[in-house]
Amino acid sequence: MIIQIYAFTDVETALEAAQLGVDHIGFVAGKYGEVPAELSFEQAHEIVTSLPEKTTSVALTMATEVDEILKMVEKVKPHIVHVSSDLELVGVEKIRELRRRLDKNIRLMKAIPVEDEKSITVAKRYAEVSDLLLLDTKRTGFPGVGATGFTHDWNVSLRIVQSVKIPVILAGGLTPENVQSAIEKVHPWGVDSNTSTNMPGSNTDKDINLIADFIKAIHSGETQT
Repeated sequence: MIIQIYAFTDVETALEAAQLGVDHIGFVAGKYGEVPAELSFEQAHEIVTSLPEKTTSVALTMATEVDEILKMVEKVKPHIVHVSSDLELVGVEKIRELRRRLDKNIRLMKAIPVEDEKSITVAKRYAEVSDLLLLDTKRTGFPGVGATGFTHDWNVSLRIVQSVKIPVILAGGLTPENVQSAIEKVHPWGVDSNTSTNMPGSNTDKDINLIADFIKAIHSGETQT
């Protein structure tokens, strides 16, 4: 089970999390003033270059234009580009173009809001032009897809996992208390945490102890099976 954690803002915490067993170190690359924990391209690149060889860097972008996303990639050099912008701002054709113009060694992940049956059709369309999907919760009035701290209908997420042929990471309100139930229900390739592994009262600082608890909950379930 791949473990992905967002959104790191400093090298020291990112390294400590990688050493604990976080597979995907996520961060917000680019300052658009839309979401918490945004980093400059230079700050994001510093995290990328500091990580152990086997750890994957994941750059979340709120940019909506292909050229701007490619500019970020050139500066940050992540392993995965995570497009978290709303679907109406970054449609399938933009993702198709981005995938065509990206270096083949860089994977492309699109965040999909899981809401109802229509989300399955949407996910299948984006799966045709992406390397990975991230299933998350959309909150009205909140920019982009995800980082809300709320779960969604895992029954829909399961059907998406069953319907697409690319890896799927499940996000949206996952905690040490519910992550094992989510895994058992959805059977994703990976799981993601953001808000539940932040320091209490903060939306920009990670809590290494909460990250450790999240990892432990996942591995304890693997031991039981």
